[in-house]
Amino acid sequence: MADSDGEYHADDASDEEFGDHQVTSSTRHGTRSRSQADKSKKAARKGGKAAWEDIQRSWDAVVEDADGTLTGAIEGRAEAEKRARLLKDTTPLQRGIIRHLVLVIDMSFAMLEKDMLPSRYELTMAYASQFVREYFEQNPISQLAVIGMRDGVAVRISDMSGNPADHLEKLQGWVKQDPQGNPSLQNALEMCRGALFHTPSHGTREVVIIYGALMSSDPGDIHETINALVGDRIRVSIVGLAAQVAICDELCSKTNAGDNSSYSIALHEEHFRELLLAITTPPVTRTQEQSNASLLMMGFPSRTLAAGDSIYYCACHNRPTREGYACTRCGSRVCRLPSECPGCGLTLILSTHLARSYHHLFPLRNWVEVPWSEARRSKACYSCLATFPEAAADKSKAAGTGKGKDNSGAAPILASLKGLSESGRYACEVCGNHFCIDCDLFAHEVLHNCPGCQSDTRGAQNGSGNGNGNMNGNAQENGAMEIDS
Repeated sequence: MADSDGEYHADDASDEEFGDHQVTSSTRHGTRSRSQADKSKKAARKGGKAAWEDIQRSWDAVVEDADGTLTGAIEGRAEAEKRARLLKDTTPLQRGIIRHLVLVIDMSFAMLEKDMLPSRYELTMAYASQFVREYFEQNPISQLAVIGMRDGVAVRISDMSGNPADHLEKLQGWVKQDPQGNPSLQNALEMCRGALFHTPSHGTREVVIIYGALMSSDPGDIHETINALVGDRIRVSIVGLAAQVAICDELCSKTNAGDNSSYSIALHEEHFRELLLAITTPPVTRTQEQSNASLLMMGFPSRTLAAGDSIYYCACHNRPTREGYACTRCGSRVCRLPSECPGCGLTLILSTHLARSYHHLFPLRNWVEVPWSEARRSKACYSCLATFPEAAADKSKAAGTGKGKDNSGAAPILASLKGLSESGRYACEVCGNHFCIDCDLFAHEVLHNCPGCQSDTRGAQNGSGNGNGNMNGNAQENGAMEIDS
């Protein structure tokens, strides 16, 4: 029985270590021969930790509030998620605001996997629709086309167009169709080259691929296609849904001047959405040809309504309509803007479209967190007049961001969250006004302007403009408004 209770040996142990632990029968009682080197090896293995012993569980870091609830911790993490979306580089760089992009969607058998719920394909089609809306929201004067990969060939879903409604309608037609066959990167890239061949040189040429497979069924040498993409100045970005693929990494690296940061792997559903929507920001201009200034001719038509009972036919869809926009050059009518005139090819946009594209060149600077030492001069958000948490009179640093509650128990959690203000206030470095997290998010993602700076320039004669509303909603020092309590 002396040899029956031997020690457990891991499956990944080396042959040398396994040989050192062999049981010998040199004596009648079956004693084991162990050298001093064997004991040192065993001691070294016992001193180290296995990978599963260092697991960090998020629920271990949860701290209850003073009243026994988790309200402060939950609100703090929610604000930290909002704040993380805003903590990005705001350095003004030259970007291509007129973009020509082709979205390539993997529709092969690999998209049937359900590691992302409800399935890779259904989630991809839903996020692709969100991408189309956000793309034209951030780039209203840009163009987009959609291509699919299935059965070893490339399928054209929608042509290059600046109308998001057309792309969304075509995508909805493919939602109910099951993915099948193998993907072909080469065929999809060659079709993208054809779609981007006639695009003007002043705009960017981009390809975004959502790739779920680990292989590619190509008819020829894909390296020749990659070299052709480099010659045509086409940038390729890939969002992978499975493991990293070597040819995808090489494709992104060569088409982006050696930078492989455009190839990312989605870890989960929310990360997949973040990676895809991050591409809606225009890329930085690198080539000298795109850096040269050039004048573009555009038309700014006004919306007109047909007189009496008469109707018009729009030149873009050949449909009867009573309202539309007349081209400023040839007089052809289109039903939506922005678009390209079917008669003369003139780009037709509104002034608001041009203004929305302009904010990428000069982004609004990130607002800074306000400590408790500077939080006493504001009691409400300058923009929405929401009440801020009150600072403790006997403490220089309060804990938590719950409104009207003592969230001292959540202090360790909130202090470790990056970018989160302990006082719930965020200050613009130009005007010095304090804002809440919701107004911070709205100003940076929708308005792209600071409400405090805008009001200061218009009513500078009323005061310095760095005061904030107090508890009863009275606006101080800027004379903007007065609300009864």
